[in-house]
Amino acid sequence: MQRRVLLSLTAGAAGTSGARSGGSIVGLILQPFTMRYPLMKGVRLLMRVLPAVVLLSCSGLFTTSDEMSFITVRGQQLYEGDRPFYFGGTNLWYGCYLGSTGRTGDRDRLLRELDRLKANGLVNVRILGASEQSYIKWAVLPAIQSSPGVVDDSLLQGLDFLLAEMGKRRMRAVIYLNNYWEWSGGMVQYNVWANGGGAVDPEDTTQGWEGFMNFAAEFYSNERANAIYRDYIRRIVTRENSITGKPFCEDPTIMSWQLANEPRPGSVSAKGRENLPGFYRWLDETAAFIHSLDTNHLVSTGSEGVIGSLRSEEYFSAAHQPGSIDYLTFHLWPFNWGWFDPRHQESDDLVMRDSSLMYIAAHLDLARRLNRPIVLEEFGLVRDTGVADPGTPTSARDRFYAMVLSALYDSASAGAPVAGSNFWAWGGEGRAGSLDHRWCAGDDFLGDPPQEPQGLNSVFDTDTSTIQILREHAFRMLRLGRSDTLIVRARDGFP
Repeated sequence: MQRRVLLSLTAGAAGTSGARSGGSIVGLILQPFTMRYPLMKGVRLLMRVLPAVVLLSCSGLFTTSDEMSFITVRGQQLYEGDRPFYFGGTNLWYGCYLGSTGRTGDRDRLLRELDRLKANGLVNVRILGASEQSYIKWAVLPAIQSSPGVVDDSLLQGLDFLLAEMGKRRMRAVIYLNNYWEWSGGMVQYNVWANGGGAVDPEDTTQGWEGFMNFAAEFYSNERANAIYRDYIRRIVTRENSITGKPFCEDPTIMSWQLANEPRPGSVSAKGRENLPGFYRWLDETAAFIHSLDTNHLVSTGSEGVIGSLRSEEYFSAAHQPGSIDYLTFHLWPFNWGWFDPRHQESDDLVMRDSSLMYIAAHLDLARRLNRPIVLEEFGLVRDTGVADPGTPTSARDRFYAMVLSALYDSASAGAPVAGSNFWAWGGEGRAGSLDHRWCAGDDFLGDPPQEPQGLNSVFDTDTSTIQILREHAFRMLRLGRSDTLIVRARDGFP
């Protein structure tokens, strides 16, 4: 997830960058996304861009297998054993922080949150597996890695605990190992470590977000920074869980390793285009490196999709051609991307709906052409009027969630290559620690990263209407995939 300001910056560059679109969604931010496809009614257009298929029978839903299988890919489909794997899920980036034996730990809360997610069928959880001590003011604290090779083992024990408890509940984890954005250290911090300084702060008006984005993208060609990063990858992927005694690389609780959260080649500019060869090479070589350490698990990039590929379908496709990348990802942020203003819901609802459905349709078509499964692993919307407090209305969010999830289910049931989704993000029983909704060390962790107003995009445990929408969709997806091993194992957790 990134800040709204990024789109106002890149939108201004779109008309002057001269990027080849290759028939892409350039201009997506500047106007409703109706340039390439006709105006959409419902989700019928999603079916038109996909091959015709025969729907799966829902008979024989349940078996009694006790063993979890590794998730695999066959063509355009994820599989669990010999059956298609579909899911509904969430982002719980802070899971290892709650599981920690250190000062951020709250294992009782973590268990309650996992139980809530499981009971609502939300069995796929995307989590942070890396954070770096940062020069950025609002970065998360403490960091897992305080300096190259120096880690806070209490947080890694938190990851151990999280995975152990998810395994007991037959839940799946997607673990991202870096971050293009500032809030957890990430690529810019690796650059600073490798270069011995030279930090770029997006809040510094002399450098700004464009300078920050291009500095982050220098990471792809920074050999010393990547050597430090690969050392960390090796430490995590080959780690032995201190609770289960099982090496991470042999734990089927993990569905996928992810290269980074929202890696981009840079800003939408000539500089971003210059970075493309190094960006493509980094994606392929880093994914291949992870596979060399772990032959059991999938590897994905963590991409936002076309938006994060200089708004070019051509660039997104080129980035995901290598066979080292097992499935595709994309994200969907109507408010951040300028498609929706909570102060003007009536006028913006139609723009948000049509732009979102077109964006989904385009990515399902890209997945079909690349012959890969795809996951919508982030989507979110602010609460009504932009207020972050629990108990405030979520009517626009509920409409958005229902529309997106219906489109995904209808498409999956018709044979589209979409495997599942993870909403951003689960806040659960966490609450902001101050009236200004700024996160400070010692506050509850919510779904919103530290630089965001706490609660703005979070789904709280009291958001009953939203949870009901998520619950109904999650169980429809589980039944579509006949994922009986997730249901029979803890039947009392499901209807």
